[in-house]
Amino acid sequence: MTWAAEEEKTNERLDDAASLFSEIMGSPDKAIPQDLLNKSQCIILVPGLKKGGFILAAKFGRGFVTCRNPSGDGWGPPGAVRVEGGSVGLQAGFSSTDLILLVMNERGMRKLLKSKFTLGGDASVAGGPVGRDATAQTDAMMTAEILSWSRSKGVFAGVSLDGSTLRNDIDVNEEMYAKRWENRQILGSGQPPPPGAVKLIAVLNKYSPRKSS
Repeated sequence: MTWAAEEEKTNERLDDAASLFSEIMGSPDKAIPQDLLNKSQCIILVPGLKKGGFILAAKFGRGFVTCRNPSGDGWGPPGAVRVEGGSVGLQAGFSSTDLILLVMNERGMRKLLKSKFTLGGDASVAGGPVGRDATAQTDAMMTAEILSWSRSKGVFAGVSLDGSTLRNDIDVNEEMYAKRWENRQILGSGQPPPPGAVKLIAVLNKYSPRKSS
């Protein structure tokens, strides 16, 4: 596949990530709770593959992570990630799954700066509550470094991703920035977002323009 075709595919995936978040937050009964979103440090969006095969037990997919600007206002440039391995629990047998993960604190954010880490191993992860006005009702949710949700066939629910790995997707970072950067060189760097990410950043800023204390 040519470089131009790969870049176009990455831009489509960025648009898919923006659409995924917009659709979830646009439905109050299915949305991520607003207070959790406002407290989050970073967000990871992995839209389900729209074309071709997708083996859930072996590989979840490719997506993007973005963190708030150092000032707490607005969202910074995205880095590319792959989520692989593990088990999707309730989503087993479905052909496509969208994933959303909120990184809730500095400990979780530091894990994102590694080239690879294991969810539920290197970083604590819990299935998140659903509904814009829902609250974190368990200690696990309140203390987890990462909260996770999935959507399959219109069903949006918290999901456990224990055993899955999340790693940098340097090939896609190169397509976005023309440099083989790791995510630690992108997140919080002040680097301008690539043109293809404008829609994604706008949607994130619409629903949570600044971090609450």
